Amino acid sequence: MRKRKGLLSLAVAALFVVAGCSNGQGSADDAEDTTVQLGVIGADTDVWDDVQERLADEGIDLEYVEFTEYSQPNTALENGDIDLNSFQHQDFLDNYNEERGTDLVSIGNTVNAPLGIYSEKIEDLDELEDGAEIAIPDDVTNGGRALKLLQTANLIELDDDVQNPTISDVTGNPKDLNITELEASQTARAMEDVDVSVINSGMAVDAGLSPNDDAIYLEPVDETSRPYVNIIAARKEDEDNEVYQKVVDAYQSEQTAEVIEETSNGADIPAWEEFGRK
Repeated sequence: MRKRKGLLSLAVAALFVVAGCSNGQGSADDAEDTTVQLGVIGADTDVWDDVQERLADEGIDLEYVEFTEYSQPNTALENGDIDLNSFQHQDFLDNYNEERGTDLVSIGNTVNAPLGIYSEKIEDLDELEDGAEIAIPDDVTNGGRALKLLQTANLIELDDDVQNPTISDVTGNPKDLNITELEASQTARAMEDVDVSVINSGMAVDAGLSPNDDAIYLEPVDETSRPYVNIIAARKEDEDNEVYQKVVDAYQSEQTAEVIEETSNGADIPAWEEFGRK
């Protein structure tokens, strides 16, 4: 059974009521009695639970604020309703900043979590029939990443000049696949209705899937993976906050790497070891 020590299951509307309770924006000298609110997606906080316990020994109370959709944690961070968030990769954050005119920044790499193709109907992509139904995330960066994965799997061809391709950028589709865009949290639930579904690692784990064991095709990890490294994000003015840097230090540790290996069955990779601190 997963433990979620200190988990705050807060509705988005409630965030504005409790915003003033966070002390994370205070002076780093108050670290002996500091609360840091961390925005997360979903209920899988096993890795952060271990970090949370170690931070408590340093007088830092790490509290989770749980969100259900990718559209929520950056807005809460920008508005000052939370102190940090940890749910997205760098490409997602870059796209958010560009679209919203914001200046949120990464203060630390966490994991590289390969995207996977899953199915309840086939065991190998060679079994995929013409006209098959495929579900992918509907946001710009994860949708583009999913399409690139389908291209890597030799299912489609894309316009290589487009960084974050959409369905309209598919230039070759020999199996005449029907690609449906869904909110990322729905891609796992849609498995019974489609032939294959492209699912983010965290969503897959929340749905009881193991990327290494259950994915019929897993995203390769190499230098091209850098934009998809997951991060801890903060507001620009808090980039060098000493308390928040202690949170990064606690995460980027050998003990955390061991927990990542154990909880993901080796699917997730400690990104700071492969790509640096941030």
